[in-house]
Amino acid sequence: MIRRTALVVSGVTAIIALIIYQPPADLKADSSAESAASAVPVVEAGAATRGVSGEVKMQFVRAGERIAFPLKVKGSTDGFSYKWLRVGSDKTADVARPLIGDTLFAPLEVGFYELVVTRSGISQRLSEPKLAVLVPFELKLGRSLNGYQIGRYPAEWSHDEQGEKPAGFAEVHEDQMDLPLTRHLKMRDFLTHDSQTMWPRYVAIDPRVLDKVELVMEELARRRGEEHIDFALQVHSGFRTPLHNSTVEGSARDSRHLYGDAADVAIDADGDGKLTLFDAYRVETAVDWVERMHPEMAGGLGVYSSRRFATPYCHIDARGERKRWRG
Repeated sequence: MIRRTALVVSGVTAIIALIIYQPPADLKADSSAESAASAVPVVEAGAATRGVSGEVKMQFVRAGERIAFPLKVKGSTDGFSYKWLRVGSDKTADVARPLIGDTLFAPLEVGFYELVVTRSGISQRLSEPKLAVLVPFELKLGRSLNGYQIGRYPAEWSHDEQGEKPAGFAEVHEDQMDLPLTRHLKMRDFLTHDSQTMWPRYVAIDPRVLDKVELVMEELARRRGEEHIDFALQVHSGFRTPLHNSTVEGSARDSRHLYGDAADVAIDADGDGKLTLFDAYRVETAVDWVERMHPEMAGGLGVYSSRRFATPYCHIDARGERKRWRG
């Protein structure tokens, strides 16, 4: 009886102590923060934001444009807001907006951005894909844009208002040359190789050619029984301004390089450390297969193997119709 009474008294004492005890404020705050963080679902960019290849790391849009940017959220999306922060900083060029559906508004200022989503005071920053807000083509005055010499497009000198022109140009500063465009391509690969030294520089890029090059790389790996192989890749030419294109021997006046949907590439497709005609033939076969599997990727393919070139290379573009030639 005495033992049972002691146990009851001990239990009551423990309960009273538990009620009276209050943990230190810093411990309560930590517990609360952890609880809030665990209550917010992890957000990732949906697969559709990375192109067919899954390797595209940048989208190109005009200021304020509504864009498709589906997000993958484990749990409810209620209560989320989003905003865009400039790459490499915490500066924003727009207000926070509620996250509703799979479309977002692009920032209102030119530059490169990463998406930040927030709920319950917890923010998540998505490093990929990044967003490039373009300088509209209409802001090009004559032959130049903010002092950078671009030249005139065929649609301009022919006065064809319906003629083809890029939607705009990404404004690239010198410290942004290594921004990733895909698994294998960087911003520097698409800058015009002219003699201008001023910054910023301006470049038109169509993400379809980025996607296509990555699909070709995947096909080359598949043919060697691998899922991914980081083949050595050289980009001889990406975007060309009309001014620079006019100085390139043998280049068409309306070359696809003017519109940012073409790339001249040399790929070590057999991995022997050399760039040979046999590599170019392998790339040619891979391009044909990619276009067969993805008709929306149809475009031009030129194999350049003349001795006047330092190495054989292939021109790949995504113009929307099949073209083949050799040079």
